[in-house]
Amino acid sequence: MSRSLGLDFGTTNSAIAAAVGGQVQLTRFPFGPKTTETFRSVLYFDPEEMGPDRRPLSIAGPEAIETYLQADGHGRLLQSLKSYLASRLFKATHVYGHKFTLEALIGLIARDLRRGALAQFGDLPERIVVGRPVRFVSGREDDSEVDPSAEEEIEQYALGRLSHALRLGGFSDVVFEYEPVAAAYHYESRLSQDELVLIADFGGGTSDFCLMRVGPGVRARGRTRKDILGTEGVALAGDAFDSRIIVNLIAPLLGKGSHYVTQGKRMPVPPWLYLRLARWHHMSFLKTRDTMHLLEDIVRQAERPAAIEALIHLVDKDLGYRLYQAVERAKVELSSASHSRVVFQDGPLRLDEPVSRTDFESWISPELTAIEQAVTALLDKTQVRPEQVDAVFTTGGSSLVPAVRHIFARRFGEDRLRSGSELTSVASGLALCGG
Repeated sequence: MSRSLGLDFGTTNSAIAAAVGGQVQLTRFPFGPKTTETFRSVLYFDPEEMGPDRRPLSIAGPEAIETYLQADGHGRLLQSLKSYLASRLFKATHVYGHKFTLEALIGLIARDLRRGALAQFGDLPERIVVGRPVRFVSGREDDSEVDPSAEEEIEQYALGRLSHALRLGGFSDVVFEYEPVAAAYHYESRLSQDELVLIADFGGGTSDFCLMRVGPGVRARGRTRKDILGTEGVALAGDAFDSRIIVNLIAPLLGKGSHYVTQGKRMPVPPWLYLRLARWHHMSFLKTRDTMHLLEDIVRQAERPAAIEALIHLVDKDLGYRLYQAVERAKVELSSASHSRVVFQDGPLRLDEPVSRTDFESWISPELTAIEQAVTALLDKTQVRPEQVDAVFTTGGSSLVPAVRHIFARRFGEDRLRSGSELTSVASGLALCGG
């Protein structure tokens, strides 16, 4: 019996799975003394590691994280690359004097994902089913500004770049499937009766939804595209939740809203610095010669020099990933507790700030509203009433946020909510799609 392969290339985490006869096995990757089924979607470049052509060599996934943390701020960590696929502004970047296109960078991650699958499964099929969001992140500061008439063009541009990147990574025959549809295949594998299910898949960069008929009866009669009643998506999810904590809790401690004196005039510290800070994959872009010179000029005349010094240290030592780890830990704790703390210390950067679930939920209220509106739009265009939905399957890390879960409990009832395999359900479903 032939093996089918599924790849969930995510903004934050990726996973690759194989299915044979309806049985799914996830690729496991070395992670210190253990292994993990999730592969962090990051690249690390060590300035001392060069190929024969003096081109910098990369490490991807869990090994990249380990190496970066041991390097104590040296080297270059690139993350959330999927978020740039639809942006025409990000074509390439330079790493230690060498130009890398976005497609080449994603290709390096795909290459290491493929190597992991080869090591575990041996020969792989040429064809692979790869997940895609319902709506790609546009690359704009405010994704809501995208003209609906331009969405098709954005989608084709992003898919073209992702296809090229995956070919560079060694995948020659790529078929795309919506990520929430894949999650429906995973959910279906546990059913003994047919259901009309609403899938809510929350990734790092997008939240995607679909209404789909699933179950043993659907498989027996032969599934058709008509079983997918509709899809909907919004270009925000876990990263946006993290950024709200940064903007509201951390950025003010790093000088946001403060002033400095230049040429005898009292001026605000440039707000654009903190817009970069708010998105973890943009933070490394602050480490340019011009920006560092600007910060050094500001700190000499700053009303709050210690705050600016902490910001300079954060940028200069490339501590964005570590800071967001601390933020994410607090966010996760708020899923089961009413209060948490963001604790982070490195040099002059010393944070130990309380955060409550009430504050966090008020900060992410725009995102919660957008998610609820997307669910409403899906029900409206499919003409499905909430009482007609048999179950709601939520997956992805942000599905564990109580305020997100409450959106579905309030509309469909707590008894119809299902969850599980939050970080790997899409990869498993993609492998089943291929079968």
